[in-house]
Amino acid sequence: MGVRLTPTAPSLRLASVCLLIVLSRVDEQTPLVVAANRDERYDRPATAMTVLEAGPPRVLGGRDHVAGGTWLAVNGAGVVAGLTNRPVDGGADPAKRSRGELPLRLARFPTADAAVEAFAAGVDATAYNPAWILVGDRRSLYSLDLSDGETLRVEALAPGLHVLENSPPGTASPKVGHVRAQLAGVEAATPAQRAVRLAAVLADHEVPAPAPSVAAGGPRGPGEQVRADCVHTDRYGTRWSCLVEVPSAALPPEVRFTEGPPCSTPFLDAGALWTAAGDGEAGGGDSPDA
Repeated sequence: MGVRLTPTAPSLRLASVCLLIVLSRVDEQTPLVVAANRDERYDRPATAMTVLEAGPPRVLGGRDHVAGGTWLAVNGAGVVAGLTNRPVDGGADPAKRSRGELPLRLARFPTADAAVEAFAAGVDATAYNPAWILVGDRRSLYSLDLSDGETLRVEALAPGLHVLENSPPGTASPKVGHVRAQLAGVEAATPAQRAVRLAAVLADHEVPAPAPSVAAGGPRGPGEQVRADCVHTDRYGTRWSCLVEVPSAALPPEVRFTEGPPCSTPFLDAGALWTAAGDGEAGGGDSPDA
């Protein structure tokens, strides 16, 4: 997944989110909160939410039916791993492994510390196309940078608000700046207020910082809209959203997701999937609005 509106065949190997918002250790009762949008071609089949691995730990997330991976994985121990890709000229290298494997690989561990330690020791960065990952739990948050396709760079992140799109972590892009402005002061919000504000950001259609041609009165092309939080174009757009809250108590995270764009699709509760009785899938995802 990327910002290319007419991707070539090799790019079909990737499943990732295009907006990942993390509030890490700013609320004692909910030390990790994640909000994410997945932008993708409408004709790429996927399941919105399912049991990816029975575990332990049990892992939930969406499943991409082209490459078989996921864009965001959550386990019952409170580890959350989300992926964004670095757009590559000419599309992703089809000879490389699917980046959708990476969140699931990290979510197999009981803590983010253990996941990152094993990941750093065992991942071959040259085997994957360029990507960025945020992985965290109740106690820590890490940025994993595979953007050069050659090496892995690991950074432990401080408590606070972190925003990742299809550019390096910490990049002051128009989209990141717009999200941060929308969420100013959210660290002090109540849980209910925070959830409302995060959902509003995921559903926002404003295009920040128009290109010079638009600012000068030129026509707005479809490429401009991909800079919005919630994307809509003829063949590509926001197809899935998720809100994850990891409680301080040793309980499974609260996971809510949409089967379509968050501006018009209700959030569904994935809680039933944490139990064996909930094995299976929640949501389809093959239709243009999924």
